Amino acid sequence: MEKKMDFDAQLPLRRVLEKLNGKKVLIMGYGREGKATLEKLSELAPEAILTVSDMKEQTLPEGVRGVFGEGYQDHLTDYDVIIKSPGIVLTDRRPEVLERLTSQTELFLAAYRDQTVGITGTKGKSTTTSLIWHALQSVYPGTLLMGNIGIPAFLQADQIGKDTKIVYELSCHQLEFTRVSPHIAILLNLFEDHLDHYGTMKAYYAAKQRIARFQKPGDVFFVNTLLKDDFPGYEGRMVSMEQAPASEAELAVVGRSVRFDGHTLPLPEGCTTLAGEHNLYNIGAAYGVCRTLGMSDEAFMAALSTFSPLPHRLQRVGTFDGVTYYDDSISTACETAIGGLKALAGEGVGSILLGGMDRGIDYDSLVDYLVAAPKDNPAFLILMPDSGIRVAKMLREKGFDERRMILTSGLAEAVQKAKEVTPKGSVCLLSPAAASYGFFKNFEERGDRFQEYVRG
Repeated sequence: MEKKMDFDAQLPLRRVLEKLNGKKVLIMGYGREGKATLEKLSELAPEAILTVSDMKEQTLPEGVRGVFGEGYQDHLTDYDVIIKSPGIVLTDRRPEVLERLTSQTELFLAAYRDQTVGITGTKGKSTTTSLIWHALQSVYPGTLLMGNIGIPAFLQADQIGKDTKIVYELSCHQLEFTRVSPHIAILLNLFEDHLDHYGTMKAYYAAKQRIARFQKPGDVFFVNTLLKDDFPGYEGRMVSMEQAPASEAELAVVGRSVRFDGHTLPLPEGCTTLAGEHNLYNIGAAYGVCRTLGMSDEAFMAALSTFSPLPHRLQRVGTFDGVTYYDDSISTACETAIGGLKALAGEGVGSILLGGMDRGIDYDSLVDYLVAAPKDNPAFLILMPDSGIRVAKMLREKGFDERRMILTSGLAEAVQKAKEVTPKGSVCLLSPAAASYGFFKNFEERGDRFQEYVRG
């Protein structure tokens, strides 16, 4: 009986994957998502001829061939289908390779797109995704959360019924080659990011656009008003979103209220633990989706009041020796560092920790903001390699006070310096405006180390 229930739950995915039976299938990348892909193909497409390739040597189940090391992307045309994991940079982009390429995301959406809300954007997508899921599951029990937030989609396929709602965070890497879009899509914003992978903003944005590029009539697309003109001929319902005092957008965040669908939803002080004006926009986007799916204002506000911010996103670590520390390790762009400073201005930012992997992004907006900002917000800039060194050079050229800049060798020293110079009664903010790679495995590890050093 249990096996019958599993079959029914996965029937749409089974119909998609059984087409791979008898084909030579390459699973490129054997991290968490690659392992989930292999597990699901072994279950639902047992006659597929499976190979796994990865830069690192891996232990594979019996009967699965492995290709490892420097040549793991060689001979791609030897396979009928290539299922690429999102962290892999494809080195061979010939048409005959691209036509074989798919992903776990595309295969999943081919089965369940009509039940899926997909969320992307440079910043705010994890918070918005988590809030939508938190709100929907309070009214629609069984709503599933998956995707870039850390949960491979295939691992939850056996829990999907015909009425299950799916909330899927989609990174640019998951979207890059996808040719299926979710029924409800959100594109929150677009800032300079991931240029080490894409090379140009045009290529990066092209990946993001795929969240709605393949939508159909009857689908819904919530899009930042600055980006809506980039979708000529769109056939679904396009909802423009904006955060501005006199916005004409269909979904507008004006002060502490959201206007959408003929309703105004007030967001009084204390209704949420999410900090910063940028999170009012994320709340507005979540409200638009939840209302579209039939949720009442009262139910949404009840869910908002019980939503806890995600780790490493303006997360209050605690107060130690008179200084309150905030972990915003998720910050990899100028706009998020500026947003963090603005969000905490009322508490007084005594120091901000900036720097990390230098991907060549434009730091002019952050430098201009710091030059024009009051001297006590922030009082000190604690700068880390590699991008922090470039920011320091740019600030010197603009006449920024050298006494307020402290160059360090890395995060451990930066936290120690923060403890020495941050005025009591103020805030120390980690908002690096840089990627963590090269120094840490990911932004979560960077945030964890920050919190350890703060408490240490």
